[in-house]
Amino acid sequence: MATPQIRSSKTESYTDNKRKDDVRQSNIIAARSVANAVRTSLGPKGMDKMISNSNNEVIITNDGATILHKMQVLQPAAKMLVELSKSQDSAAGDGTTTVVVIAGSLLEKCLLLLSHGIHPTVISDSLHKASVKAVDILTAMAVPVELSDRDSLVKSASTSLNSKVVSQYSSLLAPIAVDSVLSVVDPEKPYMVDLRDVKIVKKLGGTVDDTELVKGLVFDKKVSHAAGGPTRMENAKIAVIQFQISPPKTDIEQSIVVSDYSQMDRILKEERSYILGMIKKIKATGCNVLLIQKSILRDAVTDLSLHYLAKAKILVIKDVERDEIEFITKTLNCLPIANIEHFRVEKLGYADLVEELSLGDGKIVKISGIKDMGKTTTVLVRGSNLLVLDEAERSLHDALCVVRCLVAKRFLIAGGGAPEIELLRQLGAWAKVLHGMEGYCIRAFAEALEVIPYTLAENAGLNPIAIVTELRNRHAQGEINAGINVRKGQITNILEENVVQPLLVSTSAITLATECVRMILKIDDIVTVR
Repeated sequence: MATPQIRSSKTESYTDNKRKDDVRQSNIIAARSVANAVRTSLGPKGMDKMISNSNNEVIITNDGATILHKMQVLQPAAKMLVELSKSQDSAAGDGTTTVVVIAGSLLEKCLLLLSHGIHPTVISDSLHKASVKAVDILTAMAVPVELSDRDSLVKSASTSLNSKVVSQYSSLLAPIAVDSVLSVVDPEKPYMVDLRDVKIVKKLGGTVDDTELVKGLVFDKKVSHAAGGPTRMENAKIAVIQFQISPPKTDIEQSIVVSDYSQMDRILKEERSYILGMIKKIKATGCNVLLIQKSILRDAVTDLSLHYLAKAKILVIKDVERDEIEFITKTLNCLPIANIEHFRVEKLGYADLVEELSLGDGKIVKISGIKDMGKTTTVLVRGSNLLVLDEAERSLHDALCVVRCLVAKRFLIAGGGAPEIELLRQLGAWAKVLHGMEGYCIRAFAEALEVIPYTLAENAGLNPIAIVTELRNRHAQGEINAGINVRKGQITNILEENVVQPLLVSTSAITLATECVRMILKIDDIVTVR
């Protein structure tokens, strides 16, 4: 007779925990591998990534959010890090690489704490306490800044641009970013900036040096030249229309067979008189520039209507995208016209000059001297090839976000790894006062932040251990703004070197990274539903 196998409850619970530990471990390892992939692109001396997709399109960038967005991550926990960088991009706009690197380092420490037998919930609660304390410490370190202090704003935008591919143009792009954001700040909502009011128009040709801020509107298309219409118009009266200047079509798909020549003539006459009637109504209001929205169902304009518009001396810009209409009407301070019956003088916008200019290989249309212009601005970005052009646009977007952060929360903080080392020192001291597991976890949180200065030094080709040890020493002596100057390869007062960033970038990086790590820690099983 076989003896029955006795299973103790201990063994059963152990097996259960083993499964949970395996899931946690695989999640943490997968997420860390994503963090390690972008770690080398951190800082001004960081490397760039070349991303090639299935369509053989190539992107060269070192923007963390772009790299992770283009990576095809399959593991669910690793996907959370991709979402984390997107959250940082929408919250602060900059620090997308930093937030992922911090999260990766925190996960590494969590793995160590779990192996020591500390419960995930205890670690999670301690990390939350540490992140709240970290935000308080950073706020105490911050230096207030006024929007009238243009130099400080330019310095922080330059710091953001220094780590990009187009870093050599930071002296040109930083002032453009500051001026464009300040020009769209609404006095009634002083802490709000909508970056949709800053339109970036890319035009191939020239170099990034030719990038300029345009007070007005720029269209990356040419004027309709059919039938010799005008290409320049002074004292322009501009209408934005959403209807078609072409013969009407039936709503259902059908064909009409015309067998008699006289009937054919009547149809053409009707078309002509219909279009002529519309153009006479347009001309009666004094309108001399037409912006025509792209039409899906039928042609917005025909050759015949363009011919009559040219005769009426009306400048035509066709195929305006639907999503641009809101920006155009806000800039021109006019109303879009959806029907010819609603075409009235009060719906027009006014400008001193609308002209077509040759630029690079193609042409652009520029509207300048707009009367009662809305709070919008346009940046015309130039570049010698598409790779540089796209990267210049991404870098400029990051710089605009940095200035937006300073408008929302008007505090600056030192860069160059200074805030992280200061957090390490102060949180380390706080952890010694606390008792039990909590102090141990907070100590691990503080040490995890050391990854930022360590990586900055490593990417700059310096000796990271020597640099970080010296940096700790300087902070222990009370130099809270001592940071790594990667240009000189030594430790200096980073505030004096003008390496500054908005407080919001640092605080949101730590808060979001901690939230993401706590979420990953709480997962003890992955259920796949087919």
